[in-house]
Amino acid sequence: MRQNKQFKNTVSSRIINIASVAVAIGIAAILIAMAFSKGLQHEIRNKTSVFNGQILVTTFENNESQVSLTSFVDSNELRDQIINHPDFQRIHTIAIKAGMLKTNTDFEGVLLKGVSHEFDWTSLDGFLTEGEFPNFESNLNNEILISETIAKRLNLSIGDTVDAFFQSTRVEGLPKRRKFKMVGTYFSGFPDIDQNLVFSDIRQVQQLNQWKLNQIGGYEVFVNSFQRVPQIADELYDRLPYELNSIAISDRFSSIFQWISLFDFNVIIILIIMILVGVINMATALLVLILERSRMVGLLKTLGATHSIIQRIFMYNGIAIMTRGLIFGNLIGLVFYFTQYKMGWITLDPETYFVSIAPVSIAWFEVLYLNLLFLVIATALLWLPSKIILNISPSKVLRVR
Repeated sequence: MRQNKQFKNTVSSRIINIASVAVAIGIAAILIAMAFSKGLQHEIRNKTSVFNGQILVTTFENNESQVSLTSFVDSNELRDQIINHPDFQRIHTIAIKAGMLKTNTDFEGVLLKGVSHEFDWTSLDGFLTEGEFPNFESNLNNEILISETIAKRLNLSIGDTVDAFFQSTRVEGLPKRRKFKMVGTYFSGFPDIDQNLVFSDIRQVQQLNQWKLNQIGGYEVFVNSFQRVPQIADELYDRLPYELNSIAISDRFSSIFQWISLFDFNVIIILIIMILVGVINMATALLVLILERSRMVGLLKTLGATHSIIQRIFMYNGIAIMTRGLIFGNLIGLVFYFTQYKMGWITLDPETYFVSIAPVSIAWFEVLYLNLLFLVIATALLWLPSKIILNISPSKVLRVR
């Protein structure tokens, strides 16, 4: 039952167009909300993990501290307990010490994070803003990587040296002084990271703490499945010696992960609202269409058509109208997605969202499932208003006036 010229100016034609627009807006809004939600979740999880590890293996004394208060011995036996897990991806050692960077005019409190040659600097490629990464492959050196925030506050440029002061291990000892060379800057978008974290050679921290070369503050472990990080952390805990703990990133930064988990709830609310709006508009269009074609319904009944056959005719038209709306809605949503992905024209406040450009992420199967869900729910609910056909009497609608 296609719309021809004689029905273009009817009431049902205008309502059908409105219903198609409502479906298009609904599916586009859901796609955009999903893309932003998935993008933000992925970006925040990635940033948090890259700078802190997905799983931290450390002593219980270090659990609630940002610095490495106590050390343990880095051994092959201990590493094997972690590496032999089937989901293991990579591991590196760390040691963190609080200190202060000072120039002639300014000073900043920092956390000196010592990493070894095992550290995967390529994971920070997207965050490097100037210079290069430190090289810890050979002998101990004084190269550091600091954030843009700290560099601007201290008015430092690539290649500059800066004095650093650290508390002595002795209670009444004078602060220990080191001179570092800044070789690169990064920007994460996380204020807590950008205002504090400085990467250095782990041997610098070991010397400052008067540790041996095999003493470390912890392991940062990465696994293949981020969704299984809490479960894998528990499995590693069962393998480790009694004095060590394994903490999932979601437990260490629980407030951040609880916050981003709310994004899924918001998407579900938008999904429900938009499906309801689309179904209500489609139901209204279908009702008007049936009432406007009541004489045709009466004629079909007179010719012997059953109620189910007539219902299917109107249902097929309803699905066709809805499919047209879905096509345009998907087009709008995907154009928005690709333009934001390539151009990043929507920006956010990094103080609130931890990112400066709104990230987007969505998989093709998620788009497919969303369209199928919308189509199935709407089709099932449209069956109810189509029941009005049962109440149309051929003798009344075909009566000659």
